[in-house]
Amino acid sequence: MDEVLSHIPHLLAARYPLLWIVSPEEERVERGLDRVAQDADLAVYRWRRTTGLVAPGGLVVPDTEAPLSALTTVAQFDGSALFVFEDLHDALGDPAVVRRLRDLERELGARKQAVVVLSHMLAIPPELEKEFAVLDVPLPNRKEVTRLLAVLSQAQKLEIERDLFDQFVTASLGLTEKEIKRAYARVLLDGTNFAAADLDLVLEEKARLLRKSRFLEFVKPETRLGELGGLGNLKEWLVHRRTGFSDRAKAFGLPEPKGVFLLGVQGCGKSLSAKAVAELWRVPLLRLDVAALFSGRAEEGLRDTIRIAESLAPAVLWIDEIEKAFLMDQGGGRVFGAFLTWMQEKTKPVFVVATANEVRNLPPELLRKGRFDEIFFVDLPNVHERLEILEIHVRRRGRKVEDFDLLQLAEETEKFSGAELEQLVIAALFLAFSKDRQLRQEDLVRVARDSIPLAVTMDDRLKELREWARPRARPASVDTRRVSFFEDWEVS
Repeated sequence: MDEVLSHIPHLLAARYPLLWIVSPEEERVERGLDRVAQDADLAVYRWRRTTGLVAPGGLVVPDTEAPLSALTTVAQFDGSALFVFEDLHDALGDPAVVRRLRDLERELGARKQAVVVLSHMLAIPPELEKEFAVLDVPLPNRKEVTRLLAVLSQAQKLEIERDLFDQFVTASLGLTEKEIKRAYARVLLDGTNFAAADLDLVLEEKARLLRKSRFLEFVKPETRLGELGGLGNLKEWLVHRRTGFSDRAKAFGLPEPKGVFLLGVQGCGKSLSAKAVAELWRVPLLRLDVAALFSGRAEEGLRDTIRIAESLAPAVLWIDEIEKAFLMDQGGGRVFGAFLTWMQEKTKPVFVVATANEVRNLPPELLRKGRFDEIFFVDLPNVHERLEILEIHVRRRGRKVEDFDLLQLAEETEKFSGAELEQLVIAALFLAFSKDRQLRQEDLVRVARDSIPLAVTMDDRLKELREWARPRARPASVDTRRVSFFEDWEVS
């Protein structure tokens, strides 16, 4: 924030008499303006509808509650000064107020004075668009949040492990200073120290900000990486980038992770992977509703989506079945052209997880290096992964895996997706429940033999997908043929 506000003395020297500061944080900006004014020897006058114009020292200037009266009074003061108006945007529909600002623009510059409109929104009338210099104050950055948490820790005499400290700082980015303080106060109400479980309280504050968005949905990332069967290469890649948004990673010379593209067979864990990333990295998960985005003014909606996602950064932005979005873009590709440009040039820590089931509708520029850090192909699970997936779902439903021969079941379920394996377990449970007894091995085998996986009926499409992915994408699963070779060699 200080870096942005530090431009104000230079703007005054260059005779910019009208400034517009965009920020929802009045108190924080006021403190920043006071620091700038003190360093530059500027007087600061403040105006609100409830108080009127207040001079330095707290003296209230009488009869200045009305916007036009306050602006008329401004012309009577001499000396370098900032006149900060905190509620003026609502009055700019009055032609007299607009006219008065245009008149002041001619008078204030020579005296090194400026009218500063402080508002949560940018609403400059067309007549004044060329007159205002706009300063967009960002939310607290990592350095400011670190200082805030350090001061709180010292005041409360708390000790926080360095890794946990970094996680709290990362989770707090994208919140206002007041929201951060409230979140930390909630943590301390429930205990005497900061714990890893308390990060959810910070993420809840971020979730509240999305309630007014038509295109973004806050998804609670309940899937842990250990609950995701198979996909060993993808898991390892994600773990290596777990602290990629930290100061230590930046100091080490690492760029922030941009995103990952997951291409593959339906029902094999692409969506679960997006949830697992957010849970592993302890950041918000935002799901973009592509259908809602293209149901209206898509270009404006995309700008709002990017703005919200960046305001909540660091965050994971999940775009499911991205190929459908390209089919919906009837504006000559302008919307996704803007999206791809943002992907290439974005500076905020928004990690994009894009998934796709179809390759024929994907434009080649989407897969160009620089858009995503890596492209993974998610194939049908192999026998080792099928065993792991079956164990996860049997255990999740309160059964002991040692009571069943799941290896036999894994061998009999070739071409089953992860989602189909989960439904297999559920169907077998229904079968046992209908007979008023516990789940048996024969229930699982019977359901497996009666089921026809989707990959059987779509064999040609699956072959085409694999052929396309082989030279273009990295396999998300570990090559178990190599693992089996070394295991056999060690036994012998």
